[in-house]
Amino acid sequence: MRKAERFRRFLEYFTTHFPEPQTELHYANPYELIVAVVLSAQCTDKRVNLVMPELLRQFPTPAHLGAATAEEVYPFIRSVSYPNNKAKHLAGLGRMLTEEFGGEVPSTIEELQRLPGVGRKTANVVVSVIYNQPAMAVDTHVFRVSHRLGLVNRTSTTPLAVEKDLVRYIPETLIPKAHHWLILHGRYICVARQPKCAICPLMDFCKYYAEHFGSPSTPDSSTEPKLSPSNPDSITTSTT
Repeated sequence: MRKAERFRRFLEYFTTHFPEPQTELHYANPYELIVAVVLSAQCTDKRVNLVMPELLRQFPTPAHLGAATAEEVYPFIRSVSYPNNKAKHLAGLGRMLTEEFGGEVPSTIEELQRLPGVGRKTANVVVSVIYNQPAMAVDTHVFRVSHRLGLVNRTSTTPLAVEKDLVRYIPETLIPKAHHWLILHGRYICVARQPKCAICPLMDFCKYYAEHFGSPSTPDSSTEPKLSPSNPDSITTSTT
């Protein structure tokens, strides 16, 4: 099946059955979203949603967060992954938002990436969710699902390469939604270790399903590209 046909069927399914996807992170404004996305790196949205209410009660604005030290932030996020680094990032993020951006979350990827703890993926999430810009954030779910479905080239072994492949075929107006479609499909159906191929509505055009037909729940992970757990901007290929 040609790649363009896979994209057509992917978009057709989700625009019909899941037309208005939303992030599962809880937030009420751009500041709350960027804090939540920074915390969500290598951590579940469920865990982030649990720690955010108390964190925001203590630091309700960028100014409050910027006036705090990493040591003061740490107790509120100690249950998320990499809390020491994230506490430093959040304190620095609050200061920079206050001192350089007037307490407002910037709307460009370039400006966002200047903030502590904000890489391209986080910046893409913010401009996509808050400002509805055609930005495709590539996390481990997007990376995995786009490869398994056959939407991206096998040689696309970095998040940026996957991002470029995806935006080439997806209409700009649908890119913010497609980001959520890929994430949620990866989170609940096309999971990493034992993909639920038997109940997947995309099996008819899924490249991975075609290659593993007969044993879809035991994927050959020896050659499947994966995002490195320690560095979400790099890719590793498992050989175990």
